[in-house]
Amino acid sequence: MSVCPVPPEQRPINEYQELKESWFFSWVLLEWPRYLGKLLWIWGGSWLIVGPIAAASFPPLKYPGKFILSAGAGACFLLGLVLLRLFLGWYYVRSRLLNTTIVYEESGWYDGQTWTKTPEFIAQDQLILNYQVKPLLGRVQKTIYGLILVLIIGGLIWIIL
Repeated sequence: MSVCPVPPEQRPINEYQELKESWFFSWVLLEWPRYLGKLLWIWGGSWLIVGPIAAASFPPLKYPGKFILSAGAGACFLLGLVLLRLFLGWYYVRSRLLNTTIVYEESGWYDGQTWTKTPEFIAQDQLILNYQVKPLLGRVQKTIYGLILVLIIGGLIWIIL
């Protein structure tokens, strides 16, 4: 393998490893029940913020259905922001692994350099991309689609109320 001039912390494989080991981004690596459990905690915690706002618009005793739907939608919005952050973090690593060139900073003085990956680096990055990162992005996408479906169902129930 040839020598890579890119500083270790800016290499796509190391960026992938760092994301994989981070507290927040590693959620996507958990088994489905634990992953969904973390997201349910975020959704439930969001009620502390959106519940009082929904109660101001729809008093719970007078409009319980609209209160629950509006607070649930607000909590889904905040959960959606968390999912968007998860998706964008993994998507960034995906794009770094996918590119055949690496843009990097040598000294931190904004002296941007570009290095073209060797076939060995490309093959290694493709393996990580196809067998590690793409499934994780797929999981986050499925979760976002599920959240959208929940919001659509909530909207249909709102129309009925």
